[in-house]
Amino acid sequence: MIHRNTAGPVRSLKFVILLVALSPELLSLGAGVQLRDNGYDGLLVAINPQVSEDQNLIPNIKEMVTEASFYLFNATKRRVFFRSIKILIPATWKANNYSKVKQESYEKANVIVANWYGAHGDDPYTLQYRGCGKEGKYIHFTSDFLLNDDLTDGYGSRGRVFVHEWAHLRWGVFDEYNNEKPFYINGQNQIKVTRCSSDIRGIFVCEKGPCPQENCIISKLFKEGCMFLYNSTQNATASIMFMQSLSSVVEFCNASTHNQEAPNLQNQMCSLRSAWDVITDSADFHHSFPMNGPELPPPPTFSLVQAGDKVVCLVLDVSSKMAEADRLLRLQQAAEFYLMQIVEIHTFVGIASFNSKGEIRAQLHRINNDDDRKLLVSYLPATVSAEAETSICSGLKKGFEVVEKLDGKAHGSVMILVTSGDDEHVGNCLLTVHSSGSTIHTIALGSSAVENLEELSHLTGGLKFFVPDKSNSNSMIDAFSRISSGTGDIFQQHIQLESTGENVQPHHQLKNTVTVDNSVGNDTAFLVTWQSSGPPEIVLSDPNGRKYYTGDFITNLTLQTARLRIPGTAKPGLWTYTLNNTHHSLQALKVTVTSHASSSAMPPATVEAFVERDSTHFPHPMMIYANVRKGFYPILNATVTATIEPETGDPVTLQLFDDGAGADVIQNDGIYSRYFFSFTVNGRYSLKVRVRHSASVSDLAHSIPGSRAMYVPGYIANGNIQMNAPRKSVGRSQEEQKWGFSRMSSGGSFTVLGVPAGPHPDVFPPCKIIDLEAAKVEEEVTLSWTAPGEDFDQGQANSYEIRMSKILKNIQDDFNNAILVNTSKLTPRQAGTKETFTFSPRLFTNGPEHQPKGETQESNRIYVAIRAIDRNSLKSAVSNIAQASLFIPPNSTPALARDRLILKGVLTAMGLIGIICLTIVVTHCILNRKKTADKKENGTKLL
Repeated sequence: MIHRNTAGPVRSLKFVILLVALSPELLSLGAGVQLRDNGYDGLLVAINPQVSEDQNLIPNIKEMVTEASFYLFNATKRRVFFRSIKILIPATWKANNYSKVKQESYEKANVIVANWYGAHGDDPYTLQYRGCGKEGKYIHFTSDFLLNDDLTDGYGSRGRVFVHEWAHLRWGVFDEYNNEKPFYINGQNQIKVTRCSSDIRGIFVCEKGPCPQENCIISKLFKEGCMFLYNSTQNATASIMFMQSLSSVVEFCNASTHNQEAPNLQNQMCSLRSAWDVITDSADFHHSFPMNGPELPPPPTFSLVQAGDKVVCLVLDVSSKMAEADRLLRLQQAAEFYLMQIVEIHTFVGIASFNSKGEIRAQLHRINNDDDRKLLVSYLPATVSAEAETSICSGLKKGFEVVEKLDGKAHGSVMILVTSGDDEHVGNCLLTVHSSGSTIHTIALGSSAVENLEELSHLTGGLKFFVPDKSNSNSMIDAFSRISSGTGDIFQQHIQLESTGENVQPHHQLKNTVTVDNSVGNDTAFLVTWQSSGPPEIVLSDPNGRKYYTGDFITNLTLQTARLRIPGTAKPGLWTYTLNNTHHSLQALKVTVTSHASSSAMPPATVEAFVERDSTHFPHPMMIYANVRKGFYPILNATVTATIEPETGDPVTLQLFDDGAGADVIQNDGIYSRYFFSFTVNGRYSLKVRVRHSASVSDLAHSIPGSRAMYVPGYIANGNIQMNAPRKSVGRSQEEQKWGFSRMSSGGSFTVLGVPAGPHPDVFPPCKIIDLEAAKVEEEVTLSWTAPGEDFDQGQANSYEIRMSKILKNIQDDFNNAILVNTSKLTPRQAGTKETFTFSPRLFTNGPEHQPKGETQESNRIYVAIRAIDRNSLKSAVSNIAQASLFIPPNSTPALARDRLILKGVLTAMGLIGIICLTIVVTHCILNRKKTADKKENGTKLL
């Protein structure tokens, strides 16, 4: 087991001190939006290149954010507002004296403006993939939402919608409505509409107009044609996370207005805490105070920026360290593939190298055809120098000289910095790097690369990668394949379909298949690399059986690569490749396959792999994510596998899930997640993700994948029903996938510190249960949840601890002293399995319970939470809090008892009818007998 020496932390500390000494602002750069003196700076709104140019779009964005700034300022009680905003104009729009971009790109945007493909709606939404109080990924608006004023009838003004979405993105609060559960039974056993606050008023509406609620509800659902419409004029001031469209709503639900009983996502994800409680607990509010005086903040300022020509410079280490572990060879192979296949056409590319000094190898050259690409390949370094010293700053200085040749500045350019050297002086050029306006992507080779290399990426918003010294690792090519232009135009970017490597024994073979689905196929390339000697024997078969052999590939014996570009559009289906090691020694054979979209009418499936943060400290786990979608639609039921490679030791594979349990917060949102905690060494770890989908029916969740502002179908205004236009929406769609699909993506790298040198005791508890639900079944309560593991979400826990209370505060603040439920017969199942448990609250709620001061006991409702315990008595965090109604009081006539009342009435009526019928029959019989007797008496008299 290898561990870094003690100089590492000391050097890191010196590096931080250097940062502060150079400029205090550097510590916060590269982190996106910043809050300074109550104002947000650096908010980036990016327009997708596929959005048509419209002269009204930019003014409408400005108007939306300006309105949002004042609305947010008042909603946060004079705490925060928007100060400066950048709008990124796509390069596909006409130039209009816009400023040139520096380090802004579509992929870094906080707000994106993009249209859906195919059937779509216009719901604004925020992609939230983490838990309560955690930042989201981005806000998404469609151009139609920003241009069509008719949509404000259903959503409210755009500025109010923006504040609703900003609260999702920045503070990690969730929606307070629920279209799936539009009403619920409250603690008094009454039917209530899901809302926050409960003071918002409205009426039930049937097909013919207003109607009583009993005419609208059947079996816990609205009858067809029924809905609940809210009054357009209200007195309630909350809540923005429920219905920001109401003019009276100007604040978030707080402790006094929050509806804890409503079955909404805010209550589920935040354990019944109000939105305001979560917001005020954020870092923004810990570091800011309300502004004094009555004055409003100044309106936001906007700057419009647009990307110019795409400019890239490769800055490559050629010190003697690059001779170790075939580092130079692997760099050459990856750089050749990048230049020949990945970098987009019309890009300006230059090359610089460095050891203790920098050198320009190729000035900027525009790529217009394959000859331009080959020319650049010829400038790649062929040998390493004799000196081991490296000067990264010298290399970057030459890189800046290269890119500045175009128009005098490095603004908007990209540097791909590859190094294995240990340079203590990298901090000397931090100010130059940041002020350059260039984005730097860093690739660290081996364990000797300087520890603080990634700070260059952090300061400039670049990506960071790590390539371990393993002959069969394809991480170098994966890193280059991940680097794109950042424009957001998926139709112009390459898609990685395959990446694999294997040490193949003499006269053995590497054989596998890769799926080319019908959404890709243009400019498809197969790359084969080998370790030594000549190429392997290659056989590639397309779905129709046509074979390509080694002679069909373009072979570079110097760089030990063989590349085949399929002419036209590659046939969809399974392609089979076989690499035979014909040599007498072990060979590391590797295969990479990339392609492009086959049509601009159909976006291809993509995967974006990433981690929660740049580094972690043992024993805290790292959260791993993979965002799998087609366009913006989440792809469900995919098999997603992460491979994590440490600096030394074997790689770890981990299957990711989209099941709404463990590390995965939201089910079926297309973001697959998992905890990673199998740390073996300190240092860097590399991540890549593989996605496979079977050749069957693919589920595309065509519904909006994130949290979103509610579309109101209509209002009650002055006693009249006013309906809005029907909301455009589609549900889950099943799309035929005749061949399935496969995708690969690098997730960059992260750093782990504090890993013990030897064996250590169990320090990993079960993960928190986040999907606990409670349902009343007659006089019992049934709980359901997803089982955690012995260690986070892996293995099998040892036991469960379930506690309940009739007082919410008891279980929120003092779980250990809440009422314990007997779980002696409950044995945990394997992680990821659905668990159920039924108990009778009557057995536990008859006795007195401690009540916090000022709290009243609610006898008709219970609150339940759970935590798991492993074999070593390590306990998980307390789960989300579930709630359920208790027994129906005998003097109430709730909606749930309506069926029994109706049945009782029917039986009573039937009994009365029976008595009446019986009386009639008896009367009839008596009269008949009397009549017969009278006839006999009259006959006797006649005789």
